[in-house]
Amino acid sequence: MNKGLFYAAGAYILWGLLPVYWKALSAVSPAQILAHRVVWALLVALVLVVGRGKWRWLAEAARSPRTLLTFLATATLISVNWGIYIWAVNSGHVVETSLGYFINPLVSVLLGVVMLGERLRFAQGIAIGLAAAAVIYLTVQYGTLPWISLTLAFSFGLYGLLRKTAKLDSLEGFSLETLLLFVPALGFLLLREQQGQGAFLHTSLQDNLLLMGSGIATAVPLLLFAGGARRIRLSTLGLLQYIAPTLQFLLGVLVYGEALSSARLFGFVMIWLALVIYSAEGLWQNRSTAPQRLRAEG
Repeated sequence: MNKGLFYAAGAYILWGLLPVYWKALSAVSPAQILAHRVVWALLVALVLVVGRGKWRWLAEAARSPRTLLTFLATATLISVNWGIYIWAVNSGHVVETSLGYFINPLVSVLLGVVMLGERLRFAQGIAIGLAAAAVIYLTVQYGTLPWISLTLAFSFGLYGLLRKTAKLDSLEGFSLETLLLFVPALGFLLLREQQGQGAFLHTSLQDNLLLMGSGIATAVPLLLFAGGARRIRLSTLGLLQYIAPTLQFLLGVLVYGEALSSARLFGFVMIWLALVIYSAEGLWQNRSTAPQRLRAEG
């Protein structure tokens, strides 16, 4: 197997299995899980940065207000995404989280059109319209907007949009984001400890180890993704991204027994059809422009 394909697939498989990890920590409040995730992720990031021996980027970032503001925004967005995701998983909404990540690629296209002025191709417009119709359908059927799915999709879509224009690479950006979140996360944990409601060292050994391991659970798939993204084509990476929400969907329905009514299933089918159109159009577009790219490179 191509090494890049192995790395990317491994990243998406791990992301798809994350509900199992957070479910194992259901005895701990989602807010404390999130705070621990930030604290331990920063420690992992610092170990990796020290291992590479490259610190210049941190001084340069500290001298750039634009860089700091950009990563403060991305840190806020990713903390919202992580927090909603952890809460949703441990509140019995794994299927809804999968819907959010199924919608995410289409949200990213929409944001590119709205925020970056990118042109929307015909098939992309059909896919986005079909996804929007599915969201409206699900809203009418259940009498409420699928806010969990939409919050996850748009927070991660906006996060990706900002990171696309940021100067730092994957590990450096991740390190800066967790560094910016570290003080409020640690402060929250110390406050809960002072109030006698802290979980760390006051719960089971398994929970303590899982909280400490949350940094590794966060960093490993991110690094695998970065390694894979550099080695395989973007179209291949685009198809692999559906591994994670598919695994989440299957976990929610088959393992955790979440309800899947015919109405909800129909909404999902509409989303899946939109993704088929979007992916097929992307593959066709990539193949049709390949000869032009080769001539340009030649």
